[in-house]
Amino acid sequence: MISISGIKHQKSLESLPYFTKSQASLLVGKSGRNLDGKLAQLSRLGYLVSLKKNLYVTDTYLNSVDRPHYIELIANTLRSPSYLSLEYVLAKTGLTPEGIFSLESITLKSSRAFSNLLGNFAYHSIKPLLFTGYRQTEWEDKIILEATPAKALFDWLYLKKITSLKTELISDLRLNWNQFSPADYDEFTKYVNLSNSPKMHSISRIIKTLHAR
Repeated sequence: MISISGIKHQKSLESLPYFTKSQASLLVGKSGRNLDGKLAQLSRLGYLVSLKKNLYVTDTYLNSVDRPHYIELIANTLRSPSYLSLEYVLAKTGLTPEGIFSLESITLKSSRAFSNLLGNFAYHSIKPLLFTGYRQTEWEDKIILEATPAKALFDWLYLKKITSLKTELISDLRLNWNQFSPADYDEFTKYVNLSNSPKMHSISRIIKTLHAR
């Protein structure tokens, strides 16, 4: 048992999905350099896991929860507001055969990336008008935000530099169009119209021809 400043405080830390340095100061009962030293010690021992600067979780909590759902929750947390999207959701839903190498998200803040023990997290900025098309999933009374397949595809194509639209959409991007339903396409066109982007309108027309085959 690692001593913090009493079993009550230790249990409090271990019940939190994540906590800040300020929260740790209150629970550990230390501040300033004493707190920094204690956090460094607990990290070296493997008891604390750093999620990003000044954000932590205990190893005990990590080992008590469903790791995939927890990682998605952390993706929403490291840069907020944000929702999971892009290659992560495309791979998860079978729209692309590529493996999942990082958790890709859309945010209203500037683009950023984080790496920690849980994996790699990338955030891509989008204008407020297009910060939509995500759904809420409940997990242990917490909310995880994730794009629908149609919005994940829109986000990906909207942000991606494409030089040859038809060639890349049909073959180079290796998209599983049989996984993209007519209802998905109808939803996709809503975001295209919302964006008022000539590139996205061209992409939408090409996708429509693919569905007509």
